[in-house]
Amino acid sequence: MSALRVGVLAYPGCFASEVFGVPDLLTMAAHVAGPDGCGYEVAIVSPRRRVTASGGAALEVAPLREVDLLVVPGFALVPGLDVDAELAPLAPEIAAIRAQAAAGTVVVSICVGAFLLAEAGLLQRRRATTAWLLAGELARRCPDADIRPECLVVTDTGVTTTAAFSAMYDFALDLIRRHSGAGVARATARVALLDDARSSQAPYVEARLLPRAGNAFSQQVMRRLDQNLAARYDLVALSQAFRVSTRTLLRRFAEETGQSPLEYLQSSRVRRARHLLETTDRTVAGISAAVGYRDPGTFAALFARHTGRRPRDYRAAFRRAG
Repeated sequence: MSALRVGVLAYPGCFASEVFGVPDLLTMAAHVAGPDGCGYEVAIVSPRRRVTASGGAALEVAPLREVDLLVVPGFALVPGLDVDAELAPLAPEIAAIRAQAAAGTVVVSICVGAFLLAEAGLLQRRRATTAWLLAGELARRCPDADIRPECLVVTDTGVTTTAAFSAMYDFALDLIRRHSGAGVARATARVALLDDARSSQAPYVEARLLPRAGNAFSQQVMRRLDQNLAARYDLVALSQAFRVSTRTLLRRFAEETGQSPLEYLQSSRVRRARHLLETTDRTVAGISAAVGYRDPGTFAALFARHTGRRPRDYRAAFRRAG
């Protein structure tokens, strides 16, 4: 196989570490593979002559060129910022992304680089992901896209999107695996101290940082559910507490939050269980009962569905010292 041509699209304010993260890992993979292995030709490209990245880092860039794969790094985007205002100065980059995709180039976004892909029209009718903190915003901006906030890497017909920041390494390891072989990818992960077995960003979600969904009615319902996590879910009793029919409660809650009260309750129970697994020595069975599940097996299955890990595995990975 010939060397894979990779271009990294640099633009004003992009994260410098995301510009260099994938190229650096590919360089390591080339060393691991040796002189007879399949190589990588990497260039940092831009439609501009000069680019200053995050932290004031001046980047040396090359003109846009034909590549096999174009990587689009992310930038400093936090909930509450005006996304349109952040993207407006990046019209040349968005046009370049659109042109590369039209020419058949595989396009990959890192973290919130997905917002540039969305602006270029590349996420329409595609599955995609981004940083969990901003997945809801991306879903609102791309109603015809299937945004999957739990995924680390999503590829759909020539377009790949990744989760937050370090997911660039999950993507790069997968690229190395496909281009240089599983052995090279595994050895590269070991050399770089990277986890090459991650499958979801769900275990890393910190619910208190997420924008609170809903308004007055759903907030009251959420509060009642949160205060009674261990109680049996009773939709009729919940509806009576708010003096509405079950049908009205389900409709209003879904309109304000995009989910059902039971779905919210399950997520809230898992959040509480995560905290207890991280900070206490309580048994899994005890935690299961504390969040409303008499059968630890049912609880473990639900927990794994939400986080991608069984409770004991989650505790081993995320237990907080002290």
